Amino acid sequence: MYFINFKNSELNSFKLTSIKSVDLWPVNNLLKHNHLKETISLSIPLVLTQIGHIITGMVDNIFLGKIGKTEQAAGILSNNLYVILLVFSIGMSYVLTPAITDAHVNQNEKEKAALFKNSLFINMMVAILLFVILFFSSPLLGHMQQPEDVVKLAIPFFDVLIFSIIPIALFFVCKQYTEGLSNTKAAMYISVAGNILNIILNYCLIYGKAGLPELGYMGSCWATFISRLFMGLGFLVFVFNHRSVNSFAKYYKEARLNALHFWPLFKDGIASALQFTFEVAAFAIAGLLAGVFGKEQIDAHGIALSLAAFTYMFASGIGSATTIRVGNYYAKNDLPNLKSAIKTSYKSVLVTMGCMALLFVCFNTFLPTIFSSDAEIIFIASKLLLFAALFQLFDGTQVVAIGALRGLEDYQFPTYIAFVGYWLVALPLCYLFAFTFGYKVYGVWLALSIGLGFVATALSLRIRNLIRLKSISL
Repeated sequence: MYFINFKNSELNSFKLTSIKSVDLWPVNNLLKHNHLKETISLSIPLVLTQIGHIITGMVDNIFLGKIGKTEQAAGILSNNLYVILLVFSIGMSYVLTPAITDAHVNQNEKEKAALFKNSLFINMMVAILLFVILFFSSPLLGHMQQPEDVVKLAIPFFDVLIFSIIPIALFFVCKQYTEGLSNTKAAMYISVAGNILNIILNYCLIYGKAGLPELGYMGSCWATFISRLFMGLGFLVFVFNHRSVNSFAKYYKEARLNALHFWPLFKDGIASALQFTFEVAAFAIAGLLAGVFGKEQIDAHGIALSLAAFTYMFASGIGSATTIRVGNYYAKNDLPNLKSAIKTSYKSVLVTMGCMALLFVCFNTFLPTIFSSDAEIIFIASKLLLFAALFQLFDGTQVVAIGALRGLEDYQFPTYIAFVGYWLVALPLCYLFAFTFGYKVYGVWLALSIGLGFVATALSLRIRNLIRLKSISL
C-alpha cells in the first residue's frame, strides 16, 4: 500500500472538527462556486489543446476516407502500432506538472530551471529511443493478420509518421511545464495553429495544390509530421522567450543534470508512461483484433474510436485541470480545498461525459458519415458508437481520478490498476467475446467497456482510501 507523503507533520494532526462546529453554509457555497469556476477556467484551454491533438488524427482519417477505404484502413493500421509507443513518450512528461507547481508555489526559479532541463533531457532521450524501435518495427505490420493491400500501403505511411514522435515529446515537455504554472492557454494557441497548418497541408500535399507535390495518401503523413514539428519547436521558442513563462530561463544555463531531479522524474515518469501505454495499447490491440474481420471492420473501429477519443479529450482536459488544482493545494498543504477540487472535477466530468453519451446515442447513424460514404462501414460504426456511449462515464471518471492521483504524486498504484484493468480484464474478454462467442468487433467494444468500468471504480476507491488514511471524509 502506498501512502501520500504529506509535506510536514502539521498535516498529520489536521482536524476539521473546529470548522464543522460553525455554520459556514454561505462561505461553503461560495467556495463551491469558486471551485467550479476555477475548474472550468482551467479546463477550457486544456480541452481545446487536447482536442487539437486528436483532431490531427481525425483530419487525416477524413482526408484518407475521401481517397478510399483501403487508404483509410492503412492510416488507421499505421496509427495503431505507432500510438502505442507515442503515448509512452507523452506519459513520461506528465510528472513534470506537479513538480513545477511545487517549485512555482515556493517561488523557486532555480528549481524550475533544473526540473525543466532534466525533464527535457529525459523525454528527448526516450523519444529518440522509441523512434529507433519504431524505425525497425514496420515489418511487424505484415505479421498482424491484416488485409494484404492495407499492409502494403501502411508500411510507407508508418515510416514517415514515426518521425513526429520527437517533436511531440518536445511539445509535451513544454506543455506540462506551462501547465505547472497554471498557464493553460499557451498550449491551446500552439495546438490550434498546428491543426490549421495540418489541415492546409493535408489538402495541398494530397492533391498537389499551392505549388506543392501531389503525394496522394502519403501527403497526409507528411502533413502530420510538418505540423507537429512546428508545434514542438514553436512551443520551445515560446517557453524561453515569452515573459509570462520564461522566469526560469536566466537560470537554465547554470542548471545541471543531476540525480536529485533526474531519478524522481525518470522513475515516476516510467510509471506514468505505463499507465497511458497499458490503456492505449489495449485499444490498439483491440483494433488489430477488429482487423482480422476485414477492412470494413478496421475502418468502422477506427471511426468509432476517433469519435470516442474526441469526446475523451473533454474529460482529459478536466483531468489535467484536476492535476493542476490538486497539485497546487497539495503544495500549499490545503486539505479542505484539495478535497473540494476533486469533488468538483468528478461532478464536472460526469455532466460533460453524460452529454457526450447522449450525443452518441442520438446521432450514431449520422456521425460516421463524416468519415466514410461506405454503407457497411457506416452501419458497423453506428452500432459501435452505442458501445462508446456506454463507457463515456467510465472514461471520464477514470481520467479525472488519474489526474487527481497525479496531483498527489501517486503514480505506481494507478499503474497496477491500469495493467489489471486493461490487460487482465479487457483484453482476455476481447478475445472471448469476439472469437469464442462470435460477436466480432462488437464483442471487442463490449470488453473494452467492462475494462474501463473496472479501472474507473478501482481508481476512485484508491482516492477515497488515500484521503481516509489522512482522516478526511470524502
